[in-house]
Amino acid sequence: MIDKDTFANRTALFHTFGCKLNFAETSTVARIFASKGIQRVHEGDVPDYIVVNTCSVTEIADKKCRQAIRSFARRYPEAKIVVTGCYAQLKPSEVASLPGVVVVAGTDRKLSLADYLDEFERKAHDDAGVSDGPSSSYVTPVKDIRSFSPSCSRGDRTRYFLKVQDGCDYYCSYCTIPMARGRSRSGRIDEIVAQARDVAAEGGKEIVLTGVNIGDFGKGTDETFFDLCRSLDEVEGIERYRISSIEPNLLTDELIDFVASSRRFMPHFHIPLQSGSDEVLRLMRRRYDTALFRSKIEHIRRVMPDAFIGVDLIVGARGETEALFGESKAFVESLPISRLHVFTYSERPGTRALDIGHEVSQEEKHRRTRIMLAISERKLREFTSRFEGSVRPVLVEHPRHDGSMAGFTDNYLRVNISLDASLSNSVQAVRITSMHPEGEESDGEVVR
Repeated sequence: MIDKDTFANRTALFHTFGCKLNFAETSTVARIFASKGIQRVHEGDVPDYIVVNTCSVTEIADKKCRQAIRSFARRYPEAKIVVTGCYAQLKPSEVASLPGVVVVAGTDRKLSLADYLDEFERKAHDDAGVSDGPSSSYVTPVKDIRSFSPSCSRGDRTRYFLKVQDGCDYYCSYCTIPMARGRSRSGRIDEIVAQARDVAAEGGKEIVLTGVNIGDFGKGTDETFFDLCRSLDEVEGIERYRISSIEPNLLTDELIDFVASSRRFMPHFHIPLQSGSDEVLRLMRRRYDTALFRSKIEHIRRVMPDAFIGVDLIVGARGETEALFGESKAFVESLPISRLHVFTYSERPGTRALDIGHEVSQEEKHRRTRIMLAISERKLREFTSRFEGSVRPVLVEHPRHDGSMAGFTDNYLRVNISLDASLSNSVQAVRITSMHPEGEESDGEVVR
């Protein structure tokens, strides 16, 4: 047995790929490591451990994860690498074969990473310091994943990312998330409200609610996502909530009206469309059509004219003929949205999309992606230009390393302001003086 202070003075580097949910989980892992004595590595220092929280939403995501792991192994040859997340869940053997990797853990095992490292160190000690044996893998078969692991990120900004739900039961034809994250499951409202109160006690002002399919919160219980939002709205000290991505069929009119009337829930929505063609939506096995999607967007605009509405879109999916792409393009152009998040379709092993005919060439996928990105850029400029000269509430972030300061308005416009550290983590009335040409940022001045 090794000394109880196994991890004393050890350091770890944390690297996260993918969604906000992954970032929330990595933050929780870092806090657990700190409780065991493993601190975050300081810039320029050599880490003892490297934790890579992976994504596998596309083949490119897998490739980036592999490249990062190999790069870490070359840069820090003495460091022990721990890999978790969706790529580790889906391809554990492949991950285990990468250089430097000592522990591979599936998506439901992230909060046990420190224990797995402790087990690795004890075994290495018992084997007289030999630690170059095969990697240890801890991967639960996805059909057996049932537990919900709470997570909340605490970065150096002002926003916290609170995990309220995990997994998905939808099995869209192009998606591997249910195979990596398991079935839909959630925390309980009282537990999540307690976490929000903890954030408030730490001085946090804004919480982003995250999950894989957050509108499915409470499935199998007597609680709903709407119930959760109403309960969170009562937590004193939290000034802002944002709802991350929510499926259009789960975005109820009741919830939209609630956000419109709430002081704490911001006029900001992120809604996956994936295609503006009903035929492609059917091939994707989505649970709505374009008529329902339009009704949700128009309802939001009716009750919250200034709301920021981001929309996910996949281009070049199997079955998307030129004519169907034209339908999708026309539908997207007709929507009063703020921005598109455009994804180029990527083949994923084990998905039903592979059974669909009509493959789109890579060249054509890229052409369609460029077309949709151009539409997105135009819509973003049109949306943001409306607010030049207006005064909006901005949650000011902490000063950046270069001395600049910025924050987001209630409707998610990024505004740069003059340096005044006393304004950090406070909501200020800011006049937007000018918009940057691309619409990504603006400049403003605090109204005294």
